[in-house]
Amino acid sequence: MEEKEIKSVANVTRRDIEEFLTLAALIPIIPEVEEFPLNEVNRALVEIKEGKIHGAKVLRINGH
Repeated sequence: MEEKEIKSVANVTRRDIEEFLTLAALIPIIPEVEEFPLNEVNRALVEIKEGKIHGAKVLRINGH
């Protein structure tokens, strides 16, 4: 399975963020999130491995 990495940029200013959010508000962003109960973690991992992932997979622990 392929590893994912999250990177951040430390030299972003408040103004940069304000400008970005103004532009982002003009784009119809529709997040795709699929939730899995913890006991279905293997199914979620298989879907990720097989490239069947669109958006985010979220594991729910004890229904929270």
